[in-house]
Amino acid sequence: MCGIVGVVGQGPASALLLDALKRLEYRGYDSAGIATLEDGSLTRRRAVGKLANLKRRLDLEPLSGRIGIGHTRWATHGRPDETNAHPHMVDGVAIVHNGIIENHRELRNELKTAGAHITTETDSEVVAHLVSRELKNGYAPVAAVRQVLPRLNGTFALAFLFEGHDDLLIGARKGSPLAVGYGRGEMFLGSDAIALAPLTDIVAYLEDGDLAVVTREKIEFLDVNGERLRRASARITGAAVAVHKGEHRHFMAKEIHEQPKVVGQTLAQYIGRNGTVRLPRGVDVDFRTVDRISIVACGTAFYAGLIARYWFERYAKLPVEIDIASEFRYRDVPFGAGNLAIFVSQSGETADTLASLEFAKSSGQRVLSVVNVPTSTMARASHIVLPTLAGPEIGVASTKAFTCQLATLICIAIAAGRSRGVLSAEEEHSLVRAVAEIPNYLARALELEPKVYELAREISRARDALFIGRGTNYPLALEGALKLKEVTYIHAEGYAAGELKHGPIALIDKGLPVIVVAPYDAMFEKTMSNMQEVIARGGRIILVTDQRGASIAASSGCSVLGLPDMPEIVAPLVLAVPLQLLAYHSAAILGTDVDQPRNLAKSVTVE
Repeated sequence: MCGIVGVVGQGPASALLLDALKRLEYRGYDSAGIATLEDGSLTRRRAVGKLANLKRRLDLEPLSGRIGIGHTRWATHGRPDETNAHPHMVDGVAIVHNGIIENHRELRNELKTAGAHITTETDSEVVAHLVSRELKNGYAPVAAVRQVLPRLNGTFALAFLFEGHDDLLIGARKGSPLAVGYGRGEMFLGSDAIALAPLTDIVAYLEDGDLAVVTREKIEFLDVNGERLRRASARITGAAVAVHKGEHRHFMAKEIHEQPKVVGQTLAQYIGRNGTVRLPRGVDVDFRTVDRISIVACGTAFYAGLIARYWFERYAKLPVEIDIASEFRYRDVPFGAGNLAIFVSQSGETADTLASLEFAKSSGQRVLSVVNVPTSTMARASHIVLPTLAGPEIGVASTKAFTCQLATLICIAIAAGRSRGVLSAEEEHSLVRAVAEIPNYLARALELEPKVYELAREISRARDALFIGRGTNYPLALEGALKLKEVTYIHAEGYAAGELKHGPIALIDKGLPVIVVAPYDAMFEKTMSNMQEVIARGGRIILVTDQRGASIAASSGCSVLGLPDMPEIVAPLVLAVPLQLLAYHSAAILGTDVDQPRNLAKSVTVE
């Protein structure tokens, strides 16, 4: 959620900090700030709203210090105003924080009793006060931080800047991600590699409990006891190149249009030339010994998991339980020896999913993660990693990451089916041939964009919308509704079509658009019956289907988005495209902040 950057450089740090913060905008934020050392003294500039406001402030009141920290804040404790914006400064120390200090009330009361003057509503300020107190007690900066960290409950990534110390930044991590970057005579801190990409191509990642002591010449890692650690560095590639809109108005539009390419790249790493699924070397799952799968995820990734459940059960005859991550770890889940736990996340840093992963591992479960960032915390914590190759996804509303997750999960399901003897060699070849054509189907789906735009003009005038579907189209209905509400702020809900008469049908009137996701499949006729129930009550139908379904529905008087006829296994990926386009164009017509919708964050690193 919040974004952190730090620079120990040779020239003015503020411009580098601001540029790095711009690359963290995708995480979501409502205020921003920078602190530097000016002639040895801590100085900061903060602003509410977009980084353009902070830039204007810096243009009027420039900072020239060669060392500094920066922050984009997504409010959790306290209003999004300048007082609560980071960095927080208290008597010789400035801090920026991502995460939640769960025992902040207890610490706040302790500090107030001792005479501290608390000026913000945030949970983060107490950290600055505690470190400042240890500095006054005679501790050097590193020792002062080490004294304080064990007292903090919750999750955090922290960066510290100290008055009078022009060659020292300290980073600390517990739960929330933090990376360091290596330069020549300069070093960097950042929430992720995207922030650091313009500054360096060599990074290392802090593990939980790590402290990073950063100077211009070296970075030293310490554990909770102050013992030195070794953390491997890695070269990052591609992150700097991909973060631009190209010819598109918004990142979301660019990422929708990238799907044929990135889904193709993802499939290429799992499909062999011989027409079989080829899982990467080192993936040592014997699906013959697996008797149940648990899928855990949040948001859009959860809907990808819901679709995958149908695939695993149909093609591998494996029972699947699926949970929202924020609920999974708090259930008394009875794990068996033959259980495989699959965790799905774009960032690989989602706090609830990561906590659930650790819970499953501690319960002796085999853990497989499907992530878009192979260097993420989830990837490093998993026994098996199957990456998607979506590339950096900047728009908060997930599009290409969703279809790449589906592409990966479909390959796992086919591999499981073949391994378990459910699928014959001929059946595997047939499914793989269909899956290999997904990029072509996606490209053809994008050709519907002009018609989708016309329908979006209607949707943008609605206050509410319903999405319905059956089978794998039910999770797609949920995802379509989520996309619409995320970027347009129109209230939208997704339902299983068969549930319509069990309550939601009471909402139907002439002003309510109902988007029906129904390709011609085994449940097409049943969904058409549900659609007729809506039409009979004056509802406005938009049918997302294939050519055969479109020909049957031609006389119904509804608006039809007719995709090419396609094999059933590939339909969820292809049908997702018009739903994404509908949400995008509706939002663009309304003039909302498409890439950074209000109140949302890309990487949810707090519970």
